[in-house]
Order: sequence, then structure tokens, then C-alpha cells
Amino acid sequence: MKILAVGRNYAAHIEELNNERPDAPVVFFKPDTALLRNNEPFYYPEFSSDVHFEVEILLKICKPGKHVQERFASTYYQEIGIGIDFTARDLQQHAKKKGLPWALAKGFNNSAPISSFYPLDHFGDIHNLNFGLEIDGIERQKGNTSMMLFSFNKIISYISRFVTLKKGDIIFTGTPEGVGPVSIGNRLRAFIEDQTILDFEIK
Repeated sequence: MKILAVGRNYAAHIEELNNERPDAPVVFFKPDTALLRNNEPFYYPEFSSDVHFEVEILLKICKPGKHVQERFASTYYQEIGIGIDFTARDLQQHAKKKGLPWALAKGFNNSAPISSFYPLDHFGDIHNLNFGLEIDGIERQKGNTSMMLFSFNKIISYISRFVTLKKGDIIFTGTPEGVGPVSIGNRLRAFIEDQTILDFEIK
């Protein structure tokens, strides 16, 4: 399996990082070693002093797909979840300044904590889902999938033009505004609608 992630998919988040609004999905990869499951703790890496959280809705691909037409894209996923795209912001900014790739800033070990996955009808209308993140009981991010610049189906169709999707692949679909740093001792709780489905500590 592979992890594909979409950046700059919520306008307010683009603005808070002073990025340019894209005319197509911005796609990057995380290796499978980035996965962190079962609410296991995230251990702060020694190579960064500025790790940021980004909460995102996840899609799990249910069958192989290549050059998927947008109108058929909804048949390629049956489950959703929530995850955190951890970013070593200091590494990322250093690479950007030099015009270099920032793969390590996004793809380091355990940089992708994920929840369990649930059937599409578990939470209601997936195109109008509230989701968010609390840290130590304080709401830090809140978004709604209706605010995405590129829909789930558009994302799948676009990615599959370049990369063959396989069963079990996971797609991070973008984060809303409010991203920021985590610290050792923080507890992160991610939710969809009123259900907490990811809850873990920073150690």
C-alpha cells in the first residue's frame, strides 16, 4: 500500500501559510513506515524542533484504478477515517528556501497517525462532514469537507492519471486552517462530527 496526500486543499489554510492557490491538486507521498496506528503515542523526533499537526479526512481505496473518470471515482472508496499529517516545518522551510524537495519533512517515521476506517454512511453526507482536532481539550482545527477546493472524486480522478491506485492505498485529502506545533506531553483528539476516532499522546 501507499500513502498519497493532497496539500493546499482548503483556502483558509493556504492563506495562513502564505501559499499560492493551486489550479490542480498538490500531491505528495508518505512511505508506509509513516503510518502510526491504534492510538499509539507519537515520539517527537530528534531531528526537528518544530513539528506541526494537520488534521485530515482519509479515503481508503477499495479497488485498483488507473485513469479513473471523475464520475466513476466514488466507486473506488467505501470507507473513510481521519489522520494527522505531521510536518517537520523547520526541515520543510529549509528545503523550500533552497528550492529542494521536502519529502523527509513529510515522510519521516510515524508522521501519519491514522484512525480506524468506517463505512461511508457511518457519519452521514461525506461531502458535508464536520471534522477537527483538539489538543489538550482545546479546539485547534475545525473544517468541513464542503469547503475543499478539490472534491474526493476530483482527487481520485486526478491522482489516477499519474499513479495507479491499488486496494488499501490511503489518501490524505487536505487540512483546514489552524495548523500549528505540537509539544511533548500534548494529547491529540481528532473527531468526525461528534465522534472521537483518534486519540493519542506526544511523548
